Amino acid sequence: MAMTPEEAQERFKVLVDLAELAEEMTRARLRREDPQAGPEVIEARVEAWLADRPGAEHGDAEGRVIDWPHRR
Repeated sequence: MAMTPEEAQERFKVLVDLAELAEEMTRARLRREDPQAGPEVIEARVEAWLADRPGAEHGDAEGRVIDWPHRR
């Protein structure tokens, strides 16, 4: 059975809320680990975490890694 547009919208909202929560939790953890770090340092570390999350080094999709743009 297909999802209704309302269900899809609600699921997407939950996804965005969870992503924002993960970012907030990471920011809080980084501040606890290094209380002397300024806001700029913390934001740089959050950006680095977003770019290279453990377990998602090649993105969130399943499959094999290929060069991009793909050349045959």
